[in-house]
Amino acid sequence: MPTKPASPYVANEADAITTWFVDEAGDPALFAKGGKVVVATEGCSRFFIEGKLECRDVDALASDLSRLRAELLADPYFKGVPSLDPARQRTAVNFHAKDDPAEVRFLVFKLLARHELRFVAVVRDKLKLLDYATQRRRIDPTYRYNPNGHELYDELTRRLFSRLHGYGEHRVVFAQRGHKPRTRAFMEAIEHEDQALEAALGLKRPKPTEVVCGFPRDHAGLQAVDYYLWALQRFYERGETRYLEYIWPQMLEIIDLDAPPQKKRGRAGGEFVVFNKEHPLTLESRAGVGNRDREI
Repeated sequence: MPTKPASPYVANEADAITTWFVDEAGDPALFAKGGKVVVATEGCSRFFIEGKLECRDVDALASDLSRLRAELLADPYFKGVPSLDPARQRTAVNFHAKDDPAEVRFLVFKLLARHELRFVAVVRDKLKLLDYATQRRRIDPTYRYNPNGHELYDELTRRLFSRLHGYGEHRVVFAQRGHKPRTRAFMEAIEHEDQALEAALGLKRPKPTEVVCGFPRDHAGLQAVDYYLWALQRFYERGETRYLEYIWPQMLEIIDLDAPPQKKRGRAGGEFVVFNKEHPLTLESRAGVGNRDREI
């Protein structure tokens, strides 16, 4: 029987259940109506990111975030702050880094740092994706890039779960977007990696992975993963490093599918660059990111 290799993702392999919360940052759009290119223009991201966050104690995280929200709502300092108005269904209902006031973000980041959380992300440069879509259209005039289709999401999801985390039972909770939950796409990608693991190592998970979708207001882990994605997005889109540096101790891997080749490390498997504790993600190690003159 093959020896079970150590997992870089799970501290205790004997744990019965590992929960990952999955969400995205940026948008998958390349074109506006009429075929106009909108990548990296005002209001449209240059990068698209998918991330997953492992939470070791979901109940404790939910309890702490609920307690913090109650304290904020009761604090006269925040009286009249629009996002804390329950009627607006924003910070008063669930934390969302883009909508939360700076003072709230500071407190949430401090709270998250106290929990055993670990983050993995896959990053796609949409300018590279635009090149691909343009070349594909030249070859096949009937081709149309679909920002809501499986083409992009399947690739990122497979990469995100390509080194799937441990050998026990897993639960994946991902954020529902619009009216088309991607439960099937996530399950198929995870099943693909389970089969690849079994074929390569002769290892089979004792229980199937559970995949569910939901809204951040119902899952503290989805509120938490949003914060990690926001910090990573600020680095890639605006070159802001302080948020990324603060959460870096909880980072496992950033899989950058379009990073320039690294001078010393080269590309992992000849395809992409992996940033981790041994190879930190910095402005120097990841050239070509950040545009401080543009808001997203």
